[in-house]
Amino acid sequence: MRLSVSLGLWQDRPPEEALETARAAEAAGYPELWIGEMATWDAFALGTAIGASTSLSLTFGPLAVTVRDPATIAMGVASVAALTGRETGVALGTSSDVVVRGWHGRSRDHAATALEESAVAVRQLLAGAKSAVDGSVVGSRGYRLRLPAPKSPLTIAAFGPRALDVAARHADRMVVNLVSPAAAAALVQGLHAAASRAGTTPPPVAAWVVGALEPSPAAIEQLRRGVVGYLAAPGYADMFRAEGFGDLVDFARTRPHPRELLAAVPVEAIAAVGLLGSRDDIARKIADFAAAGVDELAIVPATSDEDPGGARTLAACRIGVSSFDVEV
Repeated sequence: MRLSVSLGLWQDRPPEEALETARAAEAAGYPELWIGEMATWDAFALGTAIGASTSLSLTFGPLAVTVRDPATIAMGVASVAALTGRETGVALGTSSDVVVRGWHGRSRDHAATALEESAVAVRQLLAGAKSAVDGSVVGSRGYRLRLPAPKSPLTIAAFGPRALDVAARHADRMVVNLVSPAAAAALVQGLHAAASRAGTTPPPVAAWVVGALEPSPAAIEQLRRGVVGYLAAPGYADMFRAEGFGDLVDFARTRPHPRELLAAVPVEAIAAVGLLGSRDDIARKIADFAAAGVDELAIVPATSDEDPGGARTLAACRIGVSSFDVEV
Protein backbone atom coordinates (compact mmCIF):
# COMPACT_ATOMS: atom_id res chain seq x y z
CA MET A 1 0.00 0.00 0.00
CA ARG A 2 1.29 3.41 -1.00
CA LEU A 3 -0.10 6.81 -0.03
CA SER A 4 -0.37 9.93 -2.19
CA VAL A 5 -2.48 13.10 -2.05
CA SER A 6 -5.11 14.53 -4.39
CA LEU A 7 -6.36 18.10 -4.34
CA GLY A 8 -10.02 18.38 -3.38
CA LEU A 9 -10.53 21.69 -5.21
CA TRP A 10 -13.46 22.25 -2.86
CA GLN A 11 -15.89 24.89 -4.10
CA ASP A 12 -16.67 26.13 -0.59
CA ARG A 13 -13.02 27.07 0.06
CA PRO A 14 -10.68 29.72 -1.42
CA PRO A 15 -9.14 28.41 -4.66
CA GLU A 16 -5.66 29.36 -3.41
CA GLU A 17 -5.98 26.75 -0.67
CA ALA A 18 -4.87 24.16 -3.22
CA LEU A 19 -1.33 25.51 -2.80
CA GLU A 20 -1.64 25.09 0.96
CA THR A 21 -2.68 21.46 0.55
CA ALA A 22 0.34 20.88 -1.69
CA ARG A 23 2.67 22.33 0.93
CA ALA A 24 1.00 20.23 3.63
CA ALA A 25 1.47 17.10 1.53
CA GLU A 26 5.16 17.85 1.10
CA ALA A 27 5.59 18.63 4.81
CA ALA A 28 3.97 15.32 5.77
CA GLY A 29 6.30 13.39 3.49
CA TYR A 30 3.98 12.33 0.68
CA PRO A 31 5.79 11.71 -2.63
CA GLU A 32 3.06 12.51 -5.16
CA LEU A 33 0.25 15.01 -5.69
CA TRP A 34 -2.67 14.50 -8.07
CA ILE A 35 -3.98 17.67 -9.70
CA GLY A 36 -7.42 17.29 -11.21
CA GLU A 37 -9.41 19.84 -13.13
CA MET A 38 -12.83 21.09 -12.11
CA ALA A 39 -14.27 24.59 -12.08
CA THR A 40 -11.33 26.70 -10.92
CA TRP A 41 -7.73 26.16 -11.95
CA ASP A 42 -6.32 25.04 -15.24
CA ALA A 43 -4.50 21.89 -14.11
CA PHE A 44 -1.23 22.68 -15.85
CA ALA A 45 -1.08 26.28 -14.64
CA LEU A 46 -1.68 25.16 -11.07
CA GLY A 47 0.84 22.34 -11.49
CA THR A 48 3.50 24.80 -12.62
CA ALA A 49 2.97 26.91 -9.51
CA ILE A 50 3.07 23.85 -7.23
CA GLY A 51 6.04 22.33 -9.02
CA ALA A 52 7.99 25.58 -8.67
CA SER A 53 7.42 25.70 -4.90
CA THR A 54 7.56 22.03 -3.82
CA SER A 55 9.52 18.89 -4.63
CA LEU A 56 6.43 16.74 -5.17
CA SER A 57 5.93 14.44 -8.13
CA LEU A 58 2.82 15.61 -10.02
CA THR A 59 0.11 13.61 -11.75
CA PHE A 60 -2.43 15.55 -13.82
CA GLY A 61 -5.99 14.37 -14.09
CA PRO A 62 -7.98 12.39 -14.69
CA LEU A 63 -8.36 14.71 -17.68
CA ALA A 64 -11.48 14.34 -19.82
CA VAL A 65 -10.46 12.79 -23.13
CA THR A 66 -13.32 14.37 -25.08
CA VAL A 67 -12.38 17.83 -23.77
CA ARG A 68 -8.58 17.82 -24.04
CA ASP A 69 -7.02 16.23 -27.13
CA PRO A 70 -3.81 14.12 -26.97
CA ALA A 71 -1.51 16.84 -28.32
CA THR A 72 -2.65 19.46 -25.78
CA ILE A 73 -2.42 16.91 -22.94
CA ALA A 74 1.11 15.93 -23.89
CA MET A 75 2.10 19.57 -24.42
CA GLY A 76 0.76 20.51 -20.99
CA VAL A 77 2.54 17.68 -19.17
CA ALA A 78 5.79 18.35 -20.98
CA SER A 79 5.52 22.08 -20.26
CA VAL A 80 5.22 21.55 -16.51
CA ALA A 81 8.07 19.04 -16.51
CA ALA A 82 10.34 21.41 -18.44
CA LEU A 83 9.46 24.52 -16.41
CA THR A 84 9.68 22.91 -12.96
CA GLY A 85 12.00 19.93 -13.32
CA ARG A 86 9.44 17.77 -11.50
CA GLU A 87 8.49 14.21 -12.33
CA THR A 88 5.12 14.22 -14.05
CA GLY A 89 2.39 11.73 -14.82
CA VAL A 90 -1.00 11.96 -16.49
CA ALA A 91 -4.36 10.32 -15.83
CA LEU A 92 -7.09 10.04 -18.45
CA GLY A 93 -10.80 9.54 -17.91
CA THR A 94 -14.20 10.13 -19.51
CA SER A 95 -15.55 12.59 -16.88
CA SER A 96 -19.29 13.33 -16.64
CA ASP A 97 -22.12 14.74 -18.72
CA VAL A 98 -22.14 17.89 -16.58
CA VAL A 99 -18.50 18.66 -17.36
CA VAL A 100 -18.24 17.40 -20.94
CA ARG A 101 -21.65 18.23 -22.41
CA GLY A 102 -22.69 21.03 -20.07
CA TRP A 103 -19.55 23.04 -19.40
CA HIS A 104 -17.61 22.34 -22.59
CA GLY A 105 -20.32 21.59 -25.13
CA ARG A 106 -18.62 18.39 -26.24
CA SER A 107 -20.03 14.94 -26.89
CA ARG A 108 -19.48 11.94 -24.62
CA ASP A 109 -20.64 9.51 -27.30
CA HIS A 110 -18.32 6.50 -27.63
CA ALA A 111 -16.44 7.63 -24.52
CA ALA A 112 -14.68 4.30 -23.99
CA THR A 113 -13.38 4.37 -27.56
CA ALA A 114 -12.14 7.93 -27.02
CA LEU A 115 -10.40 6.79 -23.84
CA GLU A 116 -8.53 4.02 -25.61
CA GLU A 117 -7.56 6.12 -28.63
CA SER A 118 -6.37 8.93 -26.36
CA ALA A 119 -4.34 6.51 -24.27
CA VAL A 120 -2.48 5.25 -27.33
CA ALA A 121 -1.79 8.73 -28.72
CA VAL A 122 -0.80 10.28 -25.38
CA ARG A 123 1.62 7.44 -24.68
CA GLN A 124 3.25 7.90 -28.08
CA LEU A 125 3.68 11.62 -27.53
CA LEU A 126 4.95 11.42 -23.94
CA ALA A 127 7.57 8.89 -25.08
CA GLY A 128 8.86 11.38 -27.66
CA ALA A 129 7.45 9.57 -30.69
CA LYS A 130 5.51 11.13 -33.54
CA SER A 131 1.80 10.61 -33.07
CA ALA A 132 0.15 8.11 -35.39
CA VAL A 133 -3.40 7.57 -34.24
CA ASP A 134 -6.24 8.03 -36.72
CA GLY A 135 -9.07 7.16 -34.36
CA SER A 136 -12.79 7.08 -34.92
CA VAL A 137 -13.33 9.57 -32.05
CA VAL A 138 -9.91 10.95 -31.08
CA GLY A 139 -6.76 11.16 -33.12
CA SER A 140 -3.38 12.78 -33.53
CA ARG A 141 -1.08 12.33 -36.51
CA GLY A 142 2.31 13.78 -37.27
CA TYR A 143 2.90 15.74 -34.06
CA ARG A 144 6.00 15.35 -31.91
CA LEU A 145 6.81 17.26 -28.73
CA ARG A 146 9.28 20.08 -29.24
CA LEU A 147 10.05 20.07 -25.51
CA PRO A 148 11.94 17.17 -23.94
CA ALA A 149 9.66 14.12 -23.76
CA PRO A 150 8.83 13.59 -20.07
CA LYS A 151 8.25 9.83 -20.51
CA SER A 152 5.42 10.15 -18.01
CA PRO A 153 3.51 7.12 -16.73
CA LEU A 154 -0.10 6.81 -17.87
CA THR A 155 -2.99 6.26 -15.46
CA ILE A 156 -6.49 5.31 -16.61
CA ALA A 157 -9.58 6.16 -14.54
CA ALA A 158 -12.01 3.26 -14.68
CA PHE A 159 -15.35 2.25 -13.22
CA GLY A 160 -17.30 0.46 -15.95
CA PRO A 161 -16.29 -2.73 -17.78
CA ARG A 162 -15.11 -1.05 -20.99
CA ALA A 163 -12.84 1.34 -19.10
CA LEU A 164 -11.44 -1.65 -17.17
CA ASP A 165 -10.56 -3.22 -20.52
CA VAL A 166 -8.75 -0.04 -21.58
CA ALA A 167 -6.85 0.08 -18.29
CA ALA A 168 -5.82 -3.57 -18.61
CA ARG A 169 -4.41 -2.98 -22.08
CA HIS A 170 -2.88 0.49 -21.80
CA ALA A 171 -2.39 1.73 -18.23
CA ASP A 172 0.67 1.87 -16.04
CA ARG A 173 -1.81 2.39 -13.19
CA MET A 174 -5.58 2.38 -12.83
CA VAL A 175 -7.44 4.81 -10.57
CA VAL A 176 -10.93 4.57 -9.11
CA ASN A 177 -12.81 7.31 -7.28
CA LEU A 178 -15.24 7.39 -4.36
CA VAL A 179 -15.52 3.67 -3.74
CA SER A 180 -16.02 1.51 -0.68
CA PRO A 181 -13.48 -1.24 0.00
CA ALA A 182 -16.02 -3.80 -1.26
CA ALA A 183 -16.55 -1.88 -4.50
CA ALA A 184 -12.80 -1.45 -4.87
CA ALA A 185 -12.32 -5.20 -4.50
CA ALA A 186 -14.85 -5.83 -7.28
CA LEU A 187 -13.06 -3.36 -9.56
CA VAL A 188 -9.67 -4.93 -8.82
CA GLN A 189 -11.15 -8.33 -9.71
CA GLY A 190 -12.64 -6.84 -12.88
CA LEU A 191 -9.26 -5.42 -13.87
CA HIS A 192 -7.54 -8.75 -13.32
CA ALA A 193 -10.18 -10.50 -15.43
CA ALA A 194 -9.75 -7.92 -18.20
CA ALA A 195 -5.98 -8.33 -18.09
CA SER A 196 -6.35 -12.10 -18.31
CA ARG A 197 -8.53 -11.73 -21.42
CA ALA A 198 -6.03 -9.31 -22.95
CA GLY A 199 -2.98 -11.37 -22.03
CA THR A 200 -1.44 -8.48 -20.08
CA THR A 201 -0.17 -7.95 -16.54
CA PRO A 202 -2.73 -5.96 -14.54
CA PRO A 203 -1.41 -2.55 -13.48
CA PRO A 204 -1.47 -1.40 -9.84
CA VAL A 205 -4.69 0.19 -8.62
CA ALA A 206 -5.01 3.55 -6.87
CA ALA A 207 -8.18 4.80 -5.18
CA TRP A 208 -9.05 8.41 -4.51
CA VAL A 209 -10.55 8.52 -1.02
CA VAL A 210 -11.79 11.54 0.92
CA GLY A 211 -10.38 11.92 4.41
CA ALA A 212 -10.99 13.94 7.54
CA LEU A 213 -9.45 13.52 10.98
CA GLU A 214 -12.11 14.00 13.65
CA PRO A 215 -14.05 16.16 11.19
CA SER A 216 -15.68 19.42 12.18
CA PRO A 217 -19.30 20.14 11.15
CA ALA A 218 -17.94 22.26 8.28
CA ALA A 219 -15.77 19.40 7.02
CA ILE A 220 -18.67 16.94 7.22
CA GLU A 221 -20.89 19.35 5.27
CA GLN A 222 -18.18 19.67 2.63
CA LEU A 223 -17.87 15.91 2.26
CA ARG A 224 -21.64 15.40 2.20
CA ARG A 225 -21.90 17.85 -0.72
CA GLY A 226 -19.22 15.84 -2.49
CA VAL A 227 -21.29 12.65 -2.65
CA VAL A 228 -24.65 14.16 -3.64
CA GLY A 229 -23.98 13.95 -7.38
CA TYR A 230 -23.04 10.27 -7.21
CA LEU A 231 -26.01 8.84 -5.31
CA ALA A 232 -28.20 8.23 -8.37
CA ALA A 233 -25.39 7.70 -10.88
CA PRO A 234 -25.07 4.32 -12.61
CA GLY A 235 -22.79 1.99 -10.68
CA TYR A 236 -22.36 4.34 -7.76
CA ALA A 237 -26.03 3.96 -6.83
CA ASP A 238 -25.56 0.19 -6.67
CA MET A 239 -22.51 0.65 -4.47
CA PHE A 240 -24.31 2.89 -1.98
CA ARG A 241 -27.25 0.49 -1.96
CA ALA A 242 -24.89 -2.40 -1.18
CA GLU A 243 -23.47 -0.36 1.70
CA GLY A 244 -26.94 -0.09 3.24
CA PHE A 245 -28.15 3.23 1.83
CA GLY A 246 -30.87 1.97 -0.49
CA ASP A 247 -33.49 4.39 0.83
CA LEU A 248 -31.12 7.29 0.15
CA VAL A 249 -30.52 6.07 -3.40
CA ASP A 250 -34.25 5.70 -4.00
CA PHE A 251 -34.79 9.25 -2.76
CA ALA A 252 -31.98 10.58 -4.98
CA ARG A 253 -33.64 8.95 -8.00
CA THR A 254 -36.82 10.96 -7.41
CA ARG A 255 -34.69 14.01 -8.35
CA PRO A 256 -35.36 16.09 -5.23
CA HIS A 257 -34.00 19.60 -4.91
CA PRO A 258 -30.25 19.34 -4.19
CA ARG A 259 -30.77 20.98 -0.77
CA GLU A 260 -33.26 18.27 0.17
CA LEU A 261 -30.94 15.51 -0.97
CA LEU A 262 -27.97 17.06 0.82
CA ALA A 263 -29.95 17.22 4.04
CA ALA A 264 -30.72 13.50 3.73
CA VAL A 265 -27.09 12.35 3.38
CA PRO A 266 -25.88 10.79 6.66
CA VAL A 267 -22.26 10.96 7.74
CA GLU A 268 -22.21 7.15 7.58
CA ALA A 269 -22.54 7.32 3.80
CA ILE A 270 -19.31 9.31 3.65
CA ALA A 271 -17.57 6.98 6.09
CA ALA A 272 -18.44 4.08 3.78
CA VAL A 273 -16.22 5.51 1.03
CA GLY A 274 -13.72 7.62 2.99
CA LEU A 275 -11.24 7.86 5.85
CA LEU A 276 -13.20 9.45 8.65
CA GLY A 277 -12.78 9.72 12.40
CA SER A 278 -9.84 9.09 14.72
CA ARG A 279 -6.34 8.01 13.71
CA ASP A 280 -7.31 4.44 14.58
CA ASP A 281 -10.48 4.68 12.47
CA ILE A 282 -8.45 5.96 9.54
CA ALA A 283 -5.80 3.27 9.94
CA ARG A 284 -8.40 0.51 10.04
CA LYS A 285 -10.07 1.81 6.88
CA ILE A 286 -6.73 2.00 5.07
CA ALA A 287 -6.18 -1.63 6.04
CA ASP A 288 -9.61 -2.47 4.59
CA PHE A 289 -8.64 -0.93 1.26
CA ALA A 290 -5.33 -2.81 1.31
CA ALA A 291 -7.20 -6.08 1.94
CA ALA A 292 -9.42 -5.24 -1.06
CA GLY A 293 -6.36 -5.26 -3.33
CA VAL A 294 -5.86 -1.50 -3.62
CA ASP A 295 -2.17 -0.68 -4.05
CA GLU A 296 -2.35 3.07 -3.44
CA LEU A 297 -4.66 5.49 -1.67
CA ALA A 298 -4.74 9.05 -3.00
CA ILE A 299 -6.09 10.95 -0.02
CA VAL A 300 -8.41 13.85 -0.79
CA PRO A 301 -8.34 15.81 2.48
CA ALA A 302 -11.34 17.80 3.64
CA THR A 303 -10.37 21.40 4.34
CA SER A 304 -11.91 23.88 6.73
CA ASP A 305 -11.03 26.77 8.99
CA GLU A 306 -10.22 24.14 11.63
CA ASP A 307 -7.88 22.30 9.24
CA PRO A 308 -6.73 24.65 6.47
CA GLY A 309 -5.34 22.75 3.52
CA GLY A 310 -6.13 19.47 5.26
CA ALA A 311 -2.75 19.47 7.01
CA ARG A 312 -3.97 17.71 10.18
CA THR A 313 -5.73 15.02 8.19
CA LEU A 314 -2.74 14.39 5.95
CA ALA A 315 -0.39 14.11 8.91
CA ALA A 316 -2.81 11.78 10.70
CA CYS A 317 -3.17 9.48 7.70
CA ARG A 318 0.57 9.12 7.51
CA ILE A 319 1.13 8.66 11.23
CA GLY A 320 -1.98 6.58 11.83
CA VAL A 321 -0.85 3.74 9.54
CA SER A 322 2.42 3.03 11.37
CA SER A 323 1.13 -0.39 12.45
CA PHE A 324 0.35 -1.39 8.84
CA ASP A 325 2.58 -2.10 5.87
CA VAL A 326 2.19 1.23 4.12
CA GLU A 327 4.83 3.00 2.07
CA VAL A 328 4.85 6.82 1.93
